[in-house]
Amino acid sequence: MSQVDEVLHQHRERAQTRDLRLEGLTKEFASFTAVKALDLVVPTGTFFALLGPSGCGKTTTLRMVAGLETPTSGRILLGDDDVTYTKPYKRPVNTVFQNYALFPHLDIAENVAFGLKRRGIKDVKGAVAEMLELTELSTQATKTPGQLSGGQQQRVALARALINRPEVLLLDEPLGALDLKLRRSMQVELKRIQSEVGLTFVHVTHDQEEAMTMADVVAVMNGGVIEQMGSPTELYDNPRTTFVANFLGQSNLVAGEIIGVDGDVVKADMHGTTVSVPRERAHATSGKGWIGVRPEKVLIARTGERIDAPGNHMTGAVVTDASFIGVSTQYRVRMAWGQEITAFEQNTGLREVLAPGTPVDVSWRPEFAFLLDASQDVTAGLGEV
Repeated sequence: MSQVDEVLHQHRERAQTRDLRLEGLTKEFASFTAVKALDLVVPTGTFFALLGPSGCGKTTTLRMVAGLETPTSGRILLGDDDVTYTKPYKRPVNTVFQNYALFPHLDIAENVAFGLKRRGIKDVKGAVAEMLELTELSTQATKTPGQLSGGQQQRVALARALINRPEVLLLDEPLGALDLKLRRSMQVELKRIQSEVGLTFVHVTHDQEEAMTMADVVAVMNGGVIEQMGSPTELYDNPRTTFVANFLGQSNLVAGEIIGVDGDVVKADMHGTTVSVPRERAHATSGKGWIGVRPEKVLIARTGERIDAPGNHMTGAVVTDASFIGVSTQYRVRMAWGQEITAFEQNTGLREVLAPGTPVDVSWRPEFAFLLDASQDVTAGLGEV
């Protein structure tokens, strides 16, 4: 067994059954409450994302776990160990910040070795070499941070944190300083490293794509509380609130009157058309509701033409805008009742782009719809960053 394999095995053995648990965690500042009685379990070995707009409480939560903020009330536990008031340097937790906080006067190997040397460990050469190999930095060991790209600097920060064998690695907007192409590349790299080391990663971000790409579990935060938590697929396909529907991707939300439950579906009257929603996607069963469907699930065709895989079917619509965005065309369509909805159509080349002014029929398969309580603000989550 190589030294890095032994280190990773020790990580996994040590971390077994030691989930990170937040119980009633609250942080109050003079003028507002940043985090409100938060209950949360982060399973051992998962890539966990705290996703939300600026000011939602995600970074404050991360800082409390790191020991950089003291909770007003509640507890932070690793397994059975209460670390709520443990000094930051005594917690089995390390943090990678957006600015990386590397030492500019030390070379890469010395930056990575810093934590071990600070703990009085003298023989660090082998461990440093293994961590540089894990983060694909072996050829950069003698360079200084200023000679590296942003993505390479982030890998140095990761290696420096991982070499300390934390049970939990906290990532505070770690990709925010990178350009789009590099950021997407590093999303893959971060997930690869997390999979290899098997540690618990808690990643704070406002970027929906980042969270969806990397995380096993995503918790969407808003106003100091968690709106919904689950796998990226679950949150995207079956949002439980208008905030999650609007913040995580795009949604069309249309007002309707719920007719009632009919077997495994809930039926609703949507401006004169009876539409069906799967029971497990219906988060209201009476009164008024918001019928939701993602833009890529909306099918359109010239009025009277056949729609592939038709479902809930509406006539009398017209294209108001068509934007070619490479892999797909984004349409804005004004429905017969006056509301504009969005449809994404893959650019397969099977037909020409429909020009604004084209009369169209609109359809979506019932199994792709969801239903939310109309008491929720239909604009919640729109324009949040």
